[in-house]
Amino acid sequence: MRKYGQHFLISPQVIEAIVSAVPQSTADLVEIGPGRGALTEELLQKNFPSFTLVEIDPAMRDVLLQKFPQLQGHIVLADFLTFDLDTLPPRPTFFVSNLPYIDAADILDKVLSWPHFAGAVFMFQKEQAQRILASVRQEGYGPISILTQLRARPRRLLRVGRACFNPPPKVESMVLTFEPLPAVLTPAEYARFARLVRASFAHKRKTLFNSLVLSGWDKERVTDALARAGVAPAARAQEISLEKFLEIHRLLS
Repeated sequence: MRKYGQHFLISPQVIEAIVSAVPQSTADLVEIGPGRGALTEELLQKNFPSFTLVEIDPAMRDVLLQKFPQLQGHIVLADFLTFDLDTLPPRPTFFVSNLPYIDAADILDKVLSWPHFAGAVFMFQKEQAQRILASVRQEGYGPISILTQLRARPRRLLRVGRACFNPPPKVESMVLTFEPLPAVLTPAEYARFARLVRASFAHKRKTLFNSLVLSGWDKERVTDALARAGVAPAARAQEISLEKFLEIHRLLS
């Protein structure tokens, strides 16, 4: 029955904590990868007005419908990364999931980019969660820290041990909550900003200047932008705050 690298959550305490973190005021809820329905069962008790589940595995969909017949018509059989979020009602929507480790960063980016994102409770591999939470100059600070914190306020909810799953994964996990922040960039601007940030960290041993030039930016423009932003020529990407990256982005644009 187990496919797609699934590790099924079995801890009642963790399930309760995740479900309790979903605001009772939520009208539109999406659960990503419900699996056998450990979270689903508790979420159904909350009677959210609109509840959609996106599940990639047909076998898991059948398990869910057998356990919860009331979900008929509420389960979308799809890979969430290719699922068109615009098929959902254009209303504030909350997301919840024990995310698949391999796709967690891409799923998070997709959810945060959706204009109707209203919040989320997601479980990650512990090290990835720490990177999401990292501040400038902290270990793990990088593109996922900056691009997440540009669009949402992440907070740690709880740490989850390996014994909380069946089968147990090889790593520990962490649950984070996400509160949306007002958009400061248009979608087109965000795409350019994300490219800038990722390029800045692409060459870990290089300065920010060298990383950008190696990634195709013009030397003179980069020199001028960094000087006007007050960034030292020898600065590295991990020393540059989100606010300073935004300033560099605007200067280069």
